Amino acid sequence: MKLAELYLDGEQITHFNDSFTNEYSVSVPEAVTYTGSDGVEIHGWVLKPAGYTEGTSYPAILHIHGGPRTVFSDVYHHEMEVWANAGYFVLFCNPRGSDGRGTDFGNINGIYGTVDYVNLMEFTDECLKKYPDIDEKRLGVAGGSYGGFMTNWIIGHTDRFAAACSQRSIANWVSFEHNSDIGHTFTPNNQGTITRENVELLWKQSPLQYAPNCKTPTLFIHSDEDYRCYMAEGFAMYSAVKRNGVPAKLCLFHGENHELSRSGKPENRIDRMTEIVNWMDTYLK
Repeated sequence: MKLAELYLDGEQITHFNDSFTNEYSVSVPEAVTYTGSDGVEIHGWVLKPAGYTEGTSYPAILHIHGGPRTVFSDVYHHEMEVWANAGYFVLFCNPRGSDGRGTDFGNINGIYGTVDYVNLMEFTDECLKKYPDIDEKRLGVAGGSYGGFMTNWIIGHTDRFAAACSQRSIANWVSFEHNSDIGHTFTPNNQGTITRENVELLWKQSPLQYAPNCKTPTLFIHSDEDYRCYMAEGFAMYSAVKRNGVPAKLCLFHGENHELSRSGKPENRIDRMTEIVNWMDTYLK
C-alpha cells in the first residue's frame, strides 16, 4: 500500500511520505467477509501486526467506527496503522447500521446494541478462525462516538475483551437527549422516541444501565469542549466501572471537541494515541 502523492501524466512528482514509509511498516488491509447468523453478509478487514511472523501469538484490537451511518474501507487509516506497528492485529468491519448497503441495512433505530452487537461479535469470531495467531485472551476493543457507545455497550455485555478504550461516547440516552447539541433531534431520529414519551426504552438502550456487569479495564477519553457527546457521558461510565473495582482511567483533553482524533491539536492527537497504546499494552501484553 502506498500513501497519497501527486502524479502528473502517470508519473509520481512528490515524495512527501517516503521518509515515513521507509521508517514504519504499512500493513495492507485483508478482506474478511462472512454471512452472519441473521443471513446478512458483513464486510470487514484485518491488519496484520508489523513484522508479523506466522506461528507467533499476537494481541488484537477490534476497532468500531462512529456514526453509525459511516463506513470503514480498505484505505490507509493512520490510527489503525499505529496499532499494527505496536504489534497488534487490528479488526474492523461495517456492522448493521453502517452506510453504503441501503436503508434497511443502515436502519438500527431503536435497536442499538442488538443486531450491530451480534455482527461485531460474530466478525470477531470469524477473524479468530481465519487468523489463528490472534490470542483470544488478549483482545481489546476501541471506538469513538457511536464506536464509543458500542464499546460501552460491549463491556457491559461480555467479558471476552481484556481491555477497552471508549472515546467521546454516549452512556445514557436520557441525559444525551438533553445535554448534546444535537440531542433533541438525534435521539428521536435514532431511537424513535424521546424521554417524555418512553424513558424506559431510552434507559434500556443505555450502556450505563449495564455498566455494573463490566469487568473489563477501560480507558475513557473525552474533550471538555465536546458538545456532541458531552464529557458527562464519559464521567458516568468511568464512575460506574470504578465502582465495580475494575481498573479505569479518564483522560480529559482541554480545549478539544468531538473532532479531537481527526482535527485536534497535533500534540493532543499524539497524546491521545499514546494513552490508547499504553492502555492496551498494559492489559494485552
